Amino acid sequence: MKIAFHGAARTVTGSKHLLTLNSGKKYLLDCGMFQGLGSQTDVLNRNWGFNPAEVSALILSHAHIDHSGLIPKLVKDGFTGKIYCTPATRELTAVLLEDSAGIQEDEIRYINKKRKAEGEPYIQPLYNEEDAKRTVDHFVTVEYDSWFAVDEYVSVLYTDAGHIIGSAAVSLKIREDGKETHLTFSGDVGRYKDVILRSPAVFPQADYVLLESTYGNSLHDPVETTPDMLLRWIVQTCLKKKGKLIIPAFSVGRTQELLYALNTLEEQRRLPPLDYYVDSPLSVAATEIVKHYPQYFNKQIQKVLETDNDPFAFHGLKYIKTVEESKLLNFRDEPFVVISASGMADAGRVKHHIKNNIGNSRNTILLVGYCEPHSLGGRLIAGAKEVNIFGVHHEVHAEVGSIRSMSAHGDYEDLSQFLACQDPKQVRTLFIVHGEYDVQQAFQARLLKKGFADVCIPELRSEHGLA
Repeated sequence: MKIAFHGAARTVTGSKHLLTLNSGKKYLLDCGMFQGLGSQTDVLNRNWGFNPAEVSALILSHAHIDHSGLIPKLVKDGFTGKIYCTPATRELTAVLLEDSAGIQEDEIRYINKKRKAEGEPYIQPLYNEEDAKRTVDHFVTVEYDSWFAVDEYVSVLYTDAGHIIGSAAVSLKIREDGKETHLTFSGDVGRYKDVILRSPAVFPQADYVLLESTYGNSLHDPVETTPDMLLRWIVQTCLKKKGKLIIPAFSVGRTQELLYALNTLEEQRRLPPLDYYVDSPLSVAATEIVKHYPQYFNKQIQKVLETDNDPFAFHGLKYIKTVEESKLLNFRDEPFVVISASGMADAGRVKHHIKNNIGNSRNTILLVGYCEPHSLGGRLIAGAKEVNIFGVHHEVHAEVGSIRSMSAHGDYEDLSQFLACQDPKQVRTLFIVHGEYDVQQAFQARLLKKGFADVCIPELRSEHGLA
């Protein structure tokens, strides 16, 4: 058998790994959208590198768009099989894909106006909302910690990855030519001291491992300082400078962590009396879905639930739903905090908020998660003095800050702990995926020292044989 890496290879987006058996049967691990790669992004998203109609089944690790975002296009281009995932992942993916379709249609509409003015042909979105809705019929939900058969060749076990609600590491038992091979795909690995979720679970011994490496060369700040750091930015921006604090945040995971941190500050009577806006219909829907799965919360938040039936709500919290309400925020002069998607600031309403506020030194743009270096968020973190937003150059006068402790990805100690259940001598090859190449090289050296004999950093579209 062999495995081919059609995404998240020497980059963090587009997670997509194709397993092909000797019989020709094909299984896809994740079907993610490439994001934040500049001019390459659209080309990568429109070209599979394989035929979707030949894929027997899709095994999905979790709902984030860089892992699920091309599912509607997969179906549109000929995939007819089942899509396996956890119940929470199914709920989240359904709303994320519809939102993604809406964002694409809005952005394509804007792009086509420019193309028409320049005499260029129109382009189409990767898929529309109807395409996204049609994918739901393909989903089959499976609980954690129970092996299930995809067919006579492949069985799958989902174990909690602790990254977002419903996220899973995927272990496969592959039977062919009279032998059984074990392969584990980590998906995205969470933190062992996450403020909301349970820690990643152990998984069976594998012959081959595909491991994410987003923060494979760094350590996070201590998680317990997050409310304090968030308070510092609120005080500095809203109370001292009388400005607006704009926080790009992924709708699933990061937004809920921010709300929980703000709730904690209120419980401690330290939350400044301001308006706190969540400007994203998707974030509203995602937060409600997260609340449906308290069994996935860690012991600390389980304890909080004994006295607080909604740990994501607090005084001053307001949800913005309509575009008109969102636009009205631009006319407010008084200080406030707005949390809005997307987390890398490359799409969604937050991009408009940044455009309208980036030129004022009273304001702050606070990044609270990983940003691909080419994304708007990545360029701001890198210290860009001027950025292009919707085709217009803007000078950066607003303060730009970050809180590293809020990443939902494990750092190299978390990743090492995740691997601690494995005997390195029994792992034939460990493939490092979902990371920037320089980070992966540093992580590779660390893993070799831990006793893994063959640590590979696959290139995009590369194919590797599995014995």
